[in-house]
Amino acid sequence: MWSRVRRAGIVTALALPCSFIAVQSAHAGLGGAPMTPPTGASVSSRIVQPGSSAVNAAQSVMRSASNAGSSATASTSYTVRETALGNGTVVREYLASDGSVFGIAWRGPQMPDLNDLLGNYFPQYVAGVKAVRAARGGSRGPVAVDQSGLVVRSGGHMGSFNGQAWLPPALPAGVSGSDIQ
Repeated sequence: MWSRVRRAGIVTALALPCSFIAVQSAHAGLGGAPMTPPTGASVSSRIVQPGSSAVNAAQSVMRSASNAGSSATASTSYTVRETALGNGTVVREYLASDGSVFGIAWRGPQMPDLNDLLGNYFPQYVAGVKAVRAARGGSRGPVAVDQSGLVVRSGGHMGSFNGQAWLPPALPAGVSGSDIQ
């Protein structure tokens, strides 16, 4: 007969790799797949044509749906996926036609986990923040990391944070960093 300790050890050994897989699949970020929404989050999506405003976004969705067979529409439209987290923070992910995230924006009472949102670009962001802070004498405050392959702007104060991040080389035709809001 197996002892309780030995059985618990075997169960833990079998369950541990599965838990790592679940945690890893929940992480997505800039340059990759959209994030997996946490439990309790609400998600909505809309298709946007470059140059369209928020006022006519609904018209853009209808235009994109009616022109789905048009190669011009498919190559220039992108999707904005908005996730409202349980803590009140809203994260917008900007998805290219291939489903990869080329931009992210956030606003709300709490900072989202930038390690998750920026994915593989997080170390580059941290290095950029250190360089910016070193250049201004270590002071805190809004941060702008502006590099050829990554732009991140983050600021706010307790209870009101906001920011944007995007990959300049990955922006679809007709889209600029100012569209990431």
